[in-house]
Amino acid sequence: MVRGQAGQESSAEPARPGRLLTVCTGNICRSPLLERLLQRELDGAWGTGTHEVTSAGTHALVDYPMDEQAAAVLRRWGGTPHGFVARRLVPPFVAQADLVLTATKDHRAMVVRLHPQAVRYALTFREFAALAEGLPDEELPGRELPPAERLRALATLLTGRRGRVPVSELDIADPFRRPDEVYQQMEEQVRAAWPSAVRALT
Repeated sequence: MVRGQAGQESSAEPARPGRLLTVCTGNICRSPLLERLLQRELDGAWGTGTHEVTSAGTHALVDYPMDEQAAAVLRRWGGTPHGFVARRLVPPFVAQADLVLTATKDHRAMVVRLHPQAVRYALTFREFAALAEGLPDEELPGRELPPAERLRALATLLTGRRGRVPVSELDIADPFRRPDEVYQQMEEQVRAAWPSAVRALT
């Protein structure tokens, strides 16, 4: 993708960091994995401070560190779980986000129940990737937009493709307290969706 310069402040709204929220159940496996990896990608593509990626859990193990097996997956991808603590999903987290990416469709439904307007900008991670796959560069929101505005435009574009683009698998498997094979399944599902998701975001 040809990369231009990130947009400057608009007259209507001062530029602020784009806010991306990831959501799962306990906030110790899937959502922190996505949080840390997406923050790294966005920092590399746009510059540090242009985006804030956070995570939360619908039934979070509040203040717990990242699950060690999920943290091992993160480390294999070159990320670090250092300093992470789980937090519970509350309506302001959703309201303040420009884009919400969830682990499953049930998490997406919970997000929308907490803040109904989020129906316009909440997708599962695998849904987000599937809806973005194959879109030509010129149809993606341009990098001349400030980060927050671009995330909102991207969410509008992709939620508008629901029903027109087939999405066969919405969910990322929950590996918590399950066999090693489920951690591997989680990693494979994220890895398969990763190129399309990152291309759209960056």
